[in-house]
Amino acid sequence: MVGGSLAIDTLPANETRIVEDNHSYYVSRIYGPGDARLRGLWVDMAAANRSQVKIHGILSNTHRQASRIILSFDFPFYGHLLRQVTIATGGFIFMGDVIHRMLTATQYIAPLMANFNPSYSRNSTVQYLDNGTVFVVQWDKVYLQGKEDTGSFTFQAALHSTGRIVFGYKEIPVPVLQISATQHPVKAGLSDAFMVLNPSPDVPESRRRTIYEYHRVELDTSKITNLSAVEFTPLPTCLQHQSCETCVSSELTFNCSWCHVLQRCSSGFDRYREEWLSYGCGQQSDEKTCEDLAEGYSAPPDGSVPPRDGDVPTATSSLFVDKLTTEDDTKLNQYAGGEGVGSSLPSKQTGAPVHTGTIVGIVLAVLLIAIIILAGIYINSHPTSAAALFFIERRPHRWPAMKFRNHTNQATYAEVEPASQEKEGFVEAEQC
Repeated sequence: MVGGSLAIDTLPANETRIVEDNHSYYVSRIYGPGDARLRGLWVDMAAANRSQVKIHGILSNTHRQASRIILSFDFPFYGHLLRQVTIATGGFIFMGDVIHRMLTATQYIAPLMANFNPSYSRNSTVQYLDNGTVFVVQWDKVYLQGKEDTGSFTFQAALHSTGRIVFGYKEIPVPVLQISATQHPVKAGLSDAFMVLNPSPDVPESRRRTIYEYHRVELDTSKITNLSAVEFTPLPTCLQHQSCETCVSSELTFNCSWCHVLQRCSSGFDRYREEWLSYGCGQQSDEKTCEDLAEGYSAPPDGSVPPRDGDVPTATSSLFVDKLTTEDDTKLNQYAGGEGVGSSLPSKQTGAPVHTGTIVGIVLAVLLIAIIILAGIYINSHPTSAAALFFIERRPHRWPAMKFRNHTNQATYAEVEPASQEKEGFVEAEQC
């Protein structure tokens, strides 16, 4: 685990083992085969409402792919409310908003991350359920790539609307410690990170995204066996406090502080860190009272106030605004430290002036959009024209999803064009 130590209290065999991380994001409980609660933790997909269960046609017939799914409810993850997740064939769910080359590195919920290949057998499926209060992903009878003779794996991850996370393991044919991590990472647990835009040293007008993993919970994979389960119960975070008074009086283990300009309570280590630093929230004294913070607050020159947490689906969504001036060059770094600001973290970013090139780019983009709209109107009103026939003959029949590719022994992704796939009599047109 990054950002804190991991203490494991081992009880007699087949009884509950409690795993606590001292960073106070989650409490983990591992249940062995003899625990009575196992039956209540496993979600029986076969007994669920068929209209709520979907077999993912793309993921069930391919290897190293991932597909985005929109949830029907807000799922609290490390205190952030998320509506979109990305299911991967490799036994994990990517929780980040910005897709990058190394989905396996951080921002994941991983019941068992490994090099699974659902396309090996017609009996292998990746299916999911969403009933409005829980979202379940099940990797059913999947095999390890190149190690198919070891047998099939069946396990699931359940994301409850309360923030509770449950890993259920039905079939684990071999000890997880024996699974090779040469071609794909092998791990189980949770991870989250924040992104920061830094100026590129090579191109002054360009900025580079950098990912900092601020917390990770790594499970002891030797405890993952047939008929076992892991339950993560979320603990309160600074982000839940909606007022200065409740924030500064919080007795959480985090060092919560209130930022009046953002109207947000934070420890400074969450997905909103870049915004926290850019508004100078990290420089406010912990000894100031709520009255002092209110008196020292001055509104931005344009009179705008940043949206509150509830109005922002994810902290990284704002990165898409700078798409024209952002390099697609994602770096991965781990922050290993305590609650304070480490020297490896970027300092507060000063506001950069708007360059002429950026303005010209925006104008050209607007003109391009206008031209496309006018062309669409013309083609729609003249269906027999040469231009209309040209596009009709070349219209796409498939839409892209995410695919992992293996380069230099690291799992990376690329876009592919999936089609509706059939497996065991089920046919489904997938959403991406």
